[in-house]
Amino acid sequence: MPFTIDFLDDGRVLEWESTADGAVVTERDDYTPRFYVAPRSPDADIDLTRLRTLYERHPDIVATEYVSRRPGFRRDDEEVLAVHVDHIDRVAPLAQQARQLSAYPVGNLACFNVDLSREFRYCLETGVDPVPESELSTLRLSVPVTETAGDEYGELSIAGETVSGASEEILAAVQRAVEERDPDVLVCSTSEIIPTLFEMATGADVDEFTLSRWPGAKYQQLASRSTYSSYGRVGHSPARYNVPGRAIVDESNTFFHGETNLDGVLDLVSRSKKPLREVAWASIGNVLTAIQICEAHDRGVLVPWNSWRHEFYKPMGTLHEADRGGFIFAPEVGFHEDVHELDFSSLYPNIICTRNVSPDVIRCECHRHRDDVPGLGYAICDERGYLVDVLQPIIDARDEIKSEIRREEQRDDPNQERLAELRGRSGALKWILVACFGYQGFSNAKYGRIECHEAINAFAREILLDAKQRLEEGGWRVVHGIVDSIWVTPDSDVGDSQREDLGRLADEITETVEIRLEHEAHYDWVAFVPQRNSDTGALTKYFGKVAGKDEYKLRGIEARQRSTPKFIESVQRHCIEKLDTTRSPEAVLGCLRTAIGRLHAGKVSTDQLIHRNRVSKPLEGYKQNTRNVAALKRARDQKLAVHPGQSIEYVVVDDSNSSRERVALAHEEVGAYDASYYETQLVRAVESILSPLGWDQADIQRELVETRETDLADFITLEPD
Repeated sequence: MPFTIDFLDDGRVLEWESTADGAVVTERDDYTPRFYVAPRSPDADIDLTRLRTLYERHPDIVATEYVSRRPGFRRDDEEVLAVHVDHIDRVAPLAQQARQLSAYPVGNLACFNVDLSREFRYCLETGVDPVPESELSTLRLSVPVTETAGDEYGELSIAGETVSGASEEILAAVQRAVEERDPDVLVCSTSEIIPTLFEMATGADVDEFTLSRWPGAKYQQLASRSTYSSYGRVGHSPARYNVPGRAIVDESNTFFHGETNLDGVLDLVSRSKKPLREVAWASIGNVLTAIQICEAHDRGVLVPWNSWRHEFYKPMGTLHEADRGGFIFAPEVGFHEDVHELDFSSLYPNIICTRNVSPDVIRCECHRHRDDVPGLGYAICDERGYLVDVLQPIIDARDEIKSEIRREEQRDDPNQERLAELRGRSGALKWILVACFGYQGFSNAKYGRIECHEAINAFAREILLDAKQRLEEGGWRVVHGIVDSIWVTPDSDVGDSQREDLGRLADEITETVEIRLEHEAHYDWVAFVPQRNSDTGALTKYFGKVAGKDEYKLRGIEARQRSTPKFIESVQRHCIEKLDTTRSPEAVLGCLRTAIGRLHAGKVSTDQLIHRNRVSKPLEGYKQNTRNVAALKRARDQKLAVHPGQSIEYVVVDDSNSSRERVALAHEEVGAYDASYYETQLVRAVESILSPLGWDQADIQRELVETRETDLADFITLEPD
C-alpha cells in the first residue's frame, strides 16, 4: 500500500510503496478528481442541465454525469451532478464557478467534496489504503535557530551528527546520507530546510543535488505560511513542502508526531485514510473530520463545502438550560489527606455511544414528542447515529491497547519497543476522543451540530451529579469535581464500619450509568490551590503525593507551565517534596531562601533561566514594551524570523530596562541575569505551594525580610537539601 502520493504538474499521480527492498513507485495517468453539485434544499426545484452543458465545454473538465448520492445525513439518495476534473488543483476553482455559471441564486446551490486535502481525496476516491506494509525508514535533518537568519546554512544536523562548513560540504553530507539511507520519511526541524538546501545547491552550482526519488524532480510547495487564531489563541502554520517519493514531517508543524510518535501517527493513518504526511501536519479536528468523512462516504453521504446547518428553534428556557457547560464542583482550597481520584473512562465519547448522540439523529422528527435528553427535552432517534460508528471502534481499540500496556508493564522484562508503540497509539486515540465532544459545537465542523454539544453536556451533568450523590451516601466527601473527574476523601462524620467500599461503589455507579468509573489514583494528600488574589479554588491547579510511590501529580502550577524556566520548576518541585516530608511551611521557605541565595550569588546557569513564550502578534502590533517585545526586537536585529503563533526563548537580564537590553535571546552569550526578577518568580512559584495553607505572596515576602541576613554571603553557599 502506498505510504505517500505525489501529484505531478502534468496530472500524473505517483504511488510510493515501501517494501523490504526499498520504495516501489506506481505511475497513474487515469486519475480524475471529482466534486458534486446539488440543490441546497431537497425541496428546491432546480434543473442542473444548463450547468452541466456549460461544464462539458470547459477545457479543464474531463466528464460530467448524474449519480445518486445523499447530500446530507438527513436526506435520502438524490440525483446530483458529478464533475470530473483533469487536475486536482482545479477542483476548488471549478466548484466556485458552479455558483457563477448557474442561473439560480447562490443560496440555492451547494457544492460537495471540494475542500478535501490532496492525498486524502485520492485515497477516498480510489479506495487506496495509505497504511504502509513495511516499516518506514527515516532521516532527521535539523538546524539551530541561529542558522535560520540567512539564505544558507553553515551548520546542519544530519541524523544527530552536526556538519559545518561551506555549502558544498553540507550539501555533499546531506546527499550522502540520503543515498545511503534512502529514507521514506524526512523528519525536519523546520520545513524551510527543504527549499534552503535547493537554493544553496543553485548558489553553489551543485547541479546533481536532489532529495527526491523521482528523476529530475526537486520539491513542491503545497501551502504558504499563515497565522491563525483558534479559541483566542494565535497560532502559526509554516509553509508546507513536498519532495516526490518521501513523506515530510515538519517538527515545527506537527501535533500528533510531537505528542505521540510515528506509531501513533500510523494508527491514525489507518483510521482516517489520510497518508502519513497529511496526518503529521493535521490538527486533531482535521483527523477527526477525515474519520467522519470516511464513515459518511461508506454511507453514500457527500461532504459539504461550507457548513450551513441552522440551529434548531428552542425557547428561551431551553437556551438557558442548554448553555450551562459541564459539571463543576469547586475545589475545597486546602491540604487534604487520603484523597482518591475517580474518572469516568472517555466520558463524552461514551455518552455519545451509549446515548446515541449524533448530528443525524438528534431532535429527529419521528420522535419529536419524546424527552430523551435530561432537562432539554430533545428527542434522539432509535436509529443508530453515524457518530457512534465513528467513535465506538476508537473507544474499543484504546481500551484494548491500554489493557495490553498494563499486561506488558507487569511482565518481568517488559518489551520497551512494544510499550513505546502501544503508548504512541493510545496517546493518538486519546486526543481524537478528547476533541470529539467540542468539535460538535464547532461552527466549521463538516457534520457537527450544536444540539449534540448541548445534549452531551446535559447527560454529563446528570451522570456526575448522580455519582456525587451516591458517593456521599456511601460515606465519602467530595472535595473537587470537574467534567469527568471526582476527588473524594473519607467523610469524618461517618465511621469506618459504615463507609462503603470505594471499589464496589464505583462498580455500582458504572452499572447504573453504563460508563466505567475508574479509580484513577490514590493520594496520601492533595493540595487545591486558590486563584490569585481570591479565596476561590482554581479549577485546574492542584498538586499531590501519589500513595505508595515516590511520585507527585502536578496540574496547573508553574512546574507544569511551558513558559516556566527550568530553575523555577526544579525549586518548586523541591519545595513540594519538602512539604511532603515535613508538612512545614517554614521548611519550604528554607528551600526558597537557599534558591534565592544561589540566584544572587550568580550560581544558576543561564540555560536554567530561559523563558519560552508564545508571540501573539507581529512586533509592530505591540503597544507596550513587554519582555516579548524586547526579545522580538533582538530577533529582528539578528534577522531571525519569529511569526505570530511561534515561540521565542530568552533570559531576563535587566527587567528595569524597557529597551531590547531587557532580555537576551537563549542562543546569545549571557553575561549576567536579573536575580531580583527571578527572585520574584520564585516567590510566585512558592506561593502556589503555600497558598493552600493560607499563605499569600505578602506573607512570604514579609517572612523573607524578617529572616534575611544583612550580608547574603552567610548563606549563599548553601545548596538545596
